[in-house]
Amino acid sequence: MIPHRPAGARHFRTRVVLALVSVAALLTGLLAWFGTPSSGEGDDRTPVAGELPADAATGPVPGGTCAATAALVPPCGAWWGAYVPYAENGSLKDAVHAFEKRIGRKLDLLYTYHDMSDTELDGQLLTPDEQVLGRDRMLMLAWESTVWREPHHANWTEDQLGWADIAAGTYDREVIDPQARRVKAYGKRVFLSFDQEVDARVGDAGTPEEYVAAYRHLHDRFERLGVDNVVWVWTVSGYLANGKLFERLYPGDDHVDWIGMDQYNYFTCHDTTDWKDFDRSQRPTYEWLRTHISAEKPLMLAEFATVPDPADPDRQREWYEEVPEVARTMPGVKALVHWNRAVPGEGCDLTVNDGPGLDGYRSAGQDDWFRQPVPGR
Repeated sequence: MIPHRPAGARHFRTRVVLALVSVAALLTGLLAWFGTPSSGEGDDRTPVAGELPADAATGPVPGGTCAATAALVPPCGAWWGAYVPYAENGSLKDAVHAFEKRIGRKLDLLYTYHDMSDTELDGQLLTPDEQVLGRDRMLMLAWESTVWREPHHANWTEDQLGWADIAAGTYDREVIDPQARRVKAYGKRVFLSFDQEVDARVGDAGTPEEYVAAYRHLHDRFERLGVDNVVWVWTVSGYLANGKLFERLYPGDDHVDWIGMDQYNYFTCHDTTDWKDFDRSQRPTYEWLRTHISAEKPLMLAEFATVPDPADPDRQREWYEEVPEVARTMPGVKALVHWNRAVPGEGCDLTVNDGPGLDGYRSAGQDDWFRQPVPGR
């Protein structure tokens, strides 16, 4: 996304001028992507709800062979991330810090969800807690074209705005533009996913063609407002019975930086009985997306997890322990984001907060494949 001689005394001045112009152009291009560095003042201040975020794009431009690309692709491994629900006291910071203490490491990537209510609680991209946590982590913002009926989508009920209206610009001034300006003010690069698991929303939200139009409108609207610090992620459920639908829902290479998929080993959850190890739960969709959508775009396991096996508790630990080895055999996977929340239904606890699941997940997270230098801007 970023663009990227001695010959005689009488030509020396011309060469110097041209060199200076080239350097200036290069710096201009870098600043266009990375943003102007902030002074560093106020970095320890707790952000106030509602105010524009402080510029978080500070520090030197990352370098070295393993430095992330402009689209936040780590060349030497993959990011280790998670979705962590808010703590009971309403703090995301407390929840993330407690989770990281349990797993024995800091997350590279924190995945959060927002609706389009434009409220400070759920509709405000880059909440105060996200801004603090984003100082030394990357943020993945999942933005849903809905208004949730309960805080933080507690009971999974919502009202859909509709892709046709988003594509038509109905919500530009009151919802999209204010959040775009907040992301721009933040400065630091963020991942943004519009309506993750989009294939599950067809019908309620509109047609595939309306989704593509809405996604492109959102992308282009951000671009027109000068928001150049967004890495765009297109996310599907990964349920391969919807393969033809995926193809119709893809917004196109020009509007997508990463492809995301959400696949689980549900086992007893959702009335299934088939235990799928990590490889079997991920590889079929990975290979399908690489073949039918793009073999070049980096791929994110935007949500992954397993429920435990009540008859064999160690099975959950082993499921997570094999993640590093399998991830190396899927080189297009450049980020793995654990879903650390139970979903509705009996036997649907996908968390790794304790027990064998935590042991296996903690072990996987120590692997060098998931120890990449996290960019500070």
